[in-house]
Amino acid sequence: MANLFIITCFSLLLLVVLVSSPVASVPLEVGFYRKSCPSAETIVRDTLKKAAATDPAIAAALIRLHFHDCFVRGCDASILLDSKPGKPAAEKESMGNKGVQGFEVIDEAKARIEAQCPNTVSCADIITFAARDSVFTTGGTYYSAPGGRRDGTVSLASEVIKNLPDAFFNATQLKTNFARKGLSLEDMVTLSGAHSIGDSHCSSFSKRLYSFNKTHAQDPEINKAYGGYLKSKCPNVKNGVDPVVAFDPLTPTLLDNNYYKNLVSHKGLLASDQELWSSDLTRKMVKYRRNHPRKWGLEFAAAMVKMGSIDVLVGKQGEIRKNCRAVN
Repeated sequence: MANLFIITCFSLLLLVVLVSSPVASVPLEVGFYRKSCPSAETIVRDTLKKAAATDPAIAAALIRLHFHDCFVRGCDASILLDSKPGKPAAEKESMGNKGVQGFEVIDEAKARIEAQCPNTVSCADIITFAARDSVFTTGGTYYSAPGGRRDGTVSLASEVIKNLPDAFFNATQLKTNFARKGLSLEDMVTLSGAHSIGDSHCSSFSKRLYSFNKTHAQDPEINKAYGGYLKSKCPNVKNGVDPVVAFDPLTPTLLDNNYYKNLVSHKGLLASDQELWSSDLTRKMVKYRRNHPRKWGLEFAAAMVKMGSIDVLVGKQGEIRKNCRAVN
């Protein structure tokens, strides 16, 4: 009965997203490849499982890859394109994409799909399916991911920083950043829960530990014990050493609502994370998601569907790349 309730609630959420969301008012379709390449989603899922067996962190990386792709030029797989000699650097070369991983998993899935269904399945849809399966693999709610995206032909590193949210954004800046992509304040708080898995380079938050402002060397919003833990992981050195630290030290590979519990305990890793608890704009949303893990899981799934519809290319727009790293 509980499972039926979850499925019913999510179906309603998905219906609301597909019908009313400005970013989702595009002809994407669940089961888009059911006739043209019925094995496509299974191949992506199997490829992810194989990769996760040797690298448990890959699921978090693929969710991040999807986010970083969709926020720059929309969900068009532009993040996968390699730079070409004599041409402007591609997105993956930007410092804003430092540490983004999962390219090889997408490459493998694409190669396997091309062997069965040539020139049919877009790299953009493969990223979307891989992110969906990564959510489920790490304990999140399974959801149906619509397909039908086409691949973009332009990728510019210069566009990354001005589109992705900064690690030191306040709540108002985060709200504005997500609104530009057709996502609400609640979508932003919900999707931020992805930071219950994965990790971040020390350089993204070390200012909070050693040089926060003229009054406080350490950000006073950081729990003191947690601050000590972070300093042990991120010694204040400048020799090119930039370790990574898990967003959630308790369950780093489980997509759960510990993220919100951490914020309430002043254990948010990034300044922009902790800001969600500090700000009057978002504090109640954080508290609600801390107290209602099942509801958050459903909302996260629906928000992923909504995010996956940002500025997509469809129909005859773009192309279906043969190789995800290069235009045809």
